[in-house]
Amino acid sequence: MKMIQLTLPGGAQLQGVLREPSAEMPGYRQRPAMLVLPGGGYGMLSAREAEPVASAFLAAGYQTFTLYYTVAPGGAGAPLRRRPLADAARALLYLRRHAAELWLDPGRVAVCGFSAGGHLAASAALLTADVQAELDLQGAETPGDAQPNAVVLAYPVITAGPFAHKGSIDALAGADEALRARFSLENQVAGAPGTPPFFIWHTVDDQAVPVENSLLLAGALRRADVAFELHLFAHGEHGGSTCTNEVGSPSARNRAWLPLAVDWLADVFDYHL
Repeated sequence: MKMIQLTLPGGAQLQGVLREPSAEMPGYRQRPAMLVLPGGGYGMLSAREAEPVASAFLAAGYQTFTLYYTVAPGGAGAPLRRRPLADAARALLYLRRHAAELWLDPGRVAVCGFSAGGHLAASAALLTADVQAELDLQGAETPGDAQPNAVVLAYPVITAGPFAHKGSIDALAGADEALRARFSLENQVAGAPGTPPFFIWHTVDDQAVPVENSLLLAGALRRADVAFELHLFAHGEHGGSTCTNEVGSPSARNRAWLPLAVDWLADVFDYHL
């Protein structure tokens, strides 16, 4: 294993754990990558949705990375506007620019986001062109090089409408109505070029981020003919992460999301251990 840690332009921290190539496994010298985006309402970053998730995808054979993006703790620095999105885009661009030394396939880079991190993951798939000027694109690079090839969302914040998680949207956009509308992602799917496939899961009785967030996104993806898979579980508090004792949210039923997501990605990326 190889570990990396670096500071990206803008100050976000990127941590990675990589499987090194082995002559005994010649078919796996280059692996897909997973970038994990923890939640926390854009005010903090949840440890429960960081390392345990990255470890699970590492075990599934991925080169794994966790992004500690810009947040506004206690409201300090809010509204964040597009700073978290620029962080995520820079991280994805870094992975592709350094694919050879990170032993990853630049055409198979996924993101996995939780709650507000889910909003950021979906924004990286839909809104990266909004931060193109901040990316210092080189040569033939385009905003598409800073977008994921697949998106996994766990109980994501999506809308700025009636079912919004107010704290997340306020931290991002404040009172800027145009920006609030732009961050209502169910309304951005139709105009987003090259939208990747989505895997989404949520619990129906989530009291923090209503399940309607995922339903609104799924409806928009359906209307735009974007591939997606949606899983709803009847019960479970918000923030379930891997749904194990380790993260304090044990649920034998809800933890099924993780193998389902791994199997879905295996088909999307044609990557089977």
